[in-house]
Amino acid sequence: MTHSEKVSWLIQQLIKENPGYHAVGEPVDERGKRRLLRSLMNVRWPKEADEEVLKIQDELLQEELQEKGIIYIEEIPVIAKLYPCSSVKNGDRISLWQGDITRLAADAIVNAANSQLLGCFVPCHGCIDYAIHSAAGIQLRNECARLMEEQGHDEPTGKAKITLGYNLPAKHVIHTVGPIVGVKVTKQQEEELKSCYLNCLRTAEKNHLDSIAFCCISTGEFHFPNKLAAQIAVETVDKYLSGSGMKRVIFNVFKAEDLHIYQKLFR
Repeated sequence: MTHSEKVSWLIQQLIKENPGYHAVGEPVDERGKRRLLRSLMNVRWPKEADEEVLKIQDELLQEELQEKGIIYIEEIPVIAKLYPCSSVKNGDRISLWQGDITRLAADAIVNAANSQLLGCFVPCHGCIDYAIHSAAGIQLRNECARLMEEQGHDEPTGKAKITLGYNLPAKHVIHTVGPIVGVKVTKQQEEELKSCYLNCLRTAEKNHLDSIAFCCISTGEFHFPNKLAAQIAVETVDKYLSGSGMKRVIFNVFKAEDLHIYQKLFR
């Protein structure tokens, strides 16, 4: 099957799974088809899928990953080289990279999750939770659902859980729920954000991982101020690395605003 044929075939299979979708028409244009497929995968409730569906989905996502291009950790310079006068103590093991986190071939990437830990159910939403689940495939939501069923309650703020990365270039995804900020950040929320970073690092080390890429936890939909969040992230990670054997930590940013904030912190 061609890329277009795989998209159309998967759309039809997912529509068959849910009788309520039978009236959904397939768009004529390729972009519209891919958007519909993302939406169908996005709203799909956790459940096992037919082996052929998983096979075709995996082929499609791997093709799209190759088209986007994989970024290897070794290609990203460390802070110590970019900013030799930085006050960061472990700059030889910390990197800053702007781009799509689903391209990073780290041992683990961090997902800023919600308390259900099932991914975002809003079709084509702009959050990182949606982006990671979309690139990983439907297996990721299924594994998260099994973890949550075993746990029996929502994921607390500041903790961390690890899953496989499936169709991501990263071997694993570490999921953490950051604090949701209202009018003003509280000291408790600052500590909760710090706990997100610490527990992700501890989870990575517990699973013998050498590299981890952090997104900007809580700064998007959860409204944590970007500058304060970055300060907490850098201070927490730098202090942790002083007593850790972790080989590389990457701060991944997507927006130019966050890039400039981190650059100022490292200079």
